[in-house]
Amino acid sequence: MRINRDRVGRAFHQQAGEYDRHATVQKRVVNRLLSLAQCRVSQAPADVLDIGCGTGQLLSSLGIQYPNSRLYGLDLAYNMTRCAAERLGPGAALVNGDAEQLPFRAGAFDLVVSTSTVQWIEDLGGFFRQCHRVLRPGGLLCIAFFAGRTMRELQECYRDAAGQRGGCAEGYLDRLHRFREIPAVQEALGRSDFGGVLLSSGIEMDHYPDVPDLLRSIKRIGAGSAAQEGRQAGLGWRRILNETSRLYRERYGRDGMIPVTYEVVYVIAQRCDGN
Repeated sequence: MRINRDRVGRAFHQQAGEYDRHATVQKRVVNRLLSLAQCRVSQAPADVLDIGCGTGQLLSSLGIQYPNSRLYGLDLAYNMTRCAAERLGPGAALVNGDAEQLPFRAGAFDLVVSTSTVQWIEDLGGFFRQCHRVLRPGGLLCIAFFAGRTMRELQECYRDAAGQRGGCAEGYLDRLHRFREIPAVQEALGRSDFGGVLLSSGIEMDHYPDVPDLLRSIKRIGAGSAAQEGRQAGLGWRRILNETSRLYRERYGRDGMIPVTYEVVYVIAQRCDGN
């Protein structure tokens, strides 16, 4: 599926003010990545870049951990950079820009981090090349993003509900965001020039009263579908949503709540001297 980057940017821009109230899983991912990075960073980095910095939670924590580091954040959504600037104050430089075309000189950073962003990037290999370019020799890349089993319950029930419409299903299935499987991440890393690569994955769980509550939460942080325009809607969509909710409750509901699975991939990689 092609990712509409303009649409992604607009959605996160519009919901920036709501993000911190609803991004519960994303906050846990930030804390987990910080813990992993601490074990690999041998000395305080002089210059740190957060790609997809959002409202600045990760940069804020890094600023506390490394008070003498220069902090830089980049986000596709302008309002996210404004929220980050309010949180971080004058101690950080925030840039409204694209993770697939980093607007920084080569060898500018000792540490590049990113959480909950890479699932919105279409060219993963190109992203790794950009990160490699802006890192100094010996610099570290520490990223976390959502992968294939994310929202597997919703994906399964939605596909089954849409499939009941037979030949009409294709337009509705375009609403699903396709998260990368781990083998695709491994392949992209294998083609990159990074060395000392550590790839791991973990599962985070969240719970909601019903599917509409889950979808509202997704919308409130701006993380809706990144599919191209032209998707079907109307009465057919409402029927599919109702059937999705019924199937979800029937298959997974417990004690009045439905579970949501998030598969998170963590990548720690180093730009080795001479490559």
